[in-house]
Amino acid sequence: MKTIFLVDDSATILLSVSSILTKAGYAVEKAGNAGEALQQFHKGIKTDLLITDLNMPGMNGIELIQEVRKLPSYRFMPILFLTTESQQSKKAEAKAAGASGWIVKPASADDLLNTIKLVMR
Repeated sequence: MKTIFLVDDSATILLSVSSILTKAGYAVEKAGNAGEALQQFHKGIKTDLLITDLNMPGMNGIELIQEVRKLPSYRFMPILFLTTESQQSKKAEAKAAGASGWIVKPASADDLLNTIKLVMR
């Protein structure tokens, strides 16, 4: 079973996306902010994909990706943004930081799962 690590400061998003992923057969780990997530990566969490929000208090999603990409074990792990942001400049910044893809909220379950399948090949 593949594990997806979900990072979002919205409890509603964590709950709804987690439910979609669990029903689709994925194991889900969650963090309510980037700092909490980064601690898990430093502890060596086993995950096949990171899905992170962009706008969070403290460290944002782009900063989280930059820090995660510095860790050898996660250098090639797929990372998706799940965010309300849709401007091209933010997408370019995320890609430069190491993001594999981008999903704009609110995303349908099908869009989310299809994008996950694309990046987790």
